Amino acid sequence: MNIYRGCTHGCIYCDSRSTCYNMDHDFEDVLVKGNAPALLESALKNKRKKIMVGMGSMSDPYMHCEKDLLHTRKCLEIVDRYGFGFTLITKSALVLRDIDLIKSINDKSKAVVQMTLTTFDEKLCMILEPNVSTTKQRFDTLMKLKAAGIPTVVWLTPILPFINDTEENLRGILDLCIKAGVKGIICFDMGLTLREGNREYFYKKLDRHFPGMKEKYIAAFGDSYYCTSPNNQHLMKIFRSVCKENGIMYNSDEIFEYLRHFEEKTDSEQLTLF
Repeated sequence: MNIYRGCTHGCIYCDSRSTCYNMDHDFEDVLVKGNAPALLESALKNKRKKIMVGMGSMSDPYMHCEKDLLHTRKCLEIVDRYGFGFTLITKSALVLRDIDLIKSINDKSKAVVQMTLTTFDEKLCMILEPNVSTTKQRFDTLMKLKAAGIPTVVWLTPILPFINDTEENLRGILDLCIKAGVKGIICFDMGLTLREGNREYFYKKLDRHFPGMKEKYIAAFGDSYYCTSPNNQHLMKIFRSVCKENGIMYNSDEIFEYLRHFEEKTDSEQLTLF
């Protein structure tokens, strides 16, 4: 489920800006699905089989308006009350506000926080992802989730060709993931997607922050939907090797199966947690 439609994070590469999603309002003018908690409760109370509830695939559930609206928290309260599992994707440290509910869900079944990390360099992060928690803040968030016993998964995507597709950046992010004890890392390839809507926004930001980079992209990729880094093969080899060495899941299908699988802890397992 997506409670919000649009986003205020300002990430220069955001695929959700693509015209194929038929956004009929300004992307930063966020549409709020005010009845989302009520719809969720109606759906869950009629389900006989417990499942995992997922949130945030299109718009971050912890963007700025959530501080006051509390819709994500309301949904977490409903999931917790009905005994379902939960997972969400975010780039915001605001998720820690609701760590009490996430922990309560995880104590009874399973709650997984998915966090996007793309850029080890803090200054570069503030250019690529300007209005959201920095990489360091997200890492600190992962560490606090680890301390609370909440499993985490990192999205290592997108990696921008000619900008952050370096071994130094990759190893920096992987080191953070190892320290944070993440369960898995999702990385399809080193690159990004560009299509109508997000391509124009991305190129406008390249002109502003990386003069001449747009022309380099056009020469290398033309109008291709997927822009694969020239360093992809080398970086993916490092990625798989480091994950294997540290017991981190890296096969996307395996991770998605883990995220989809509802787990209900037995009474004895819950007692050991308390």
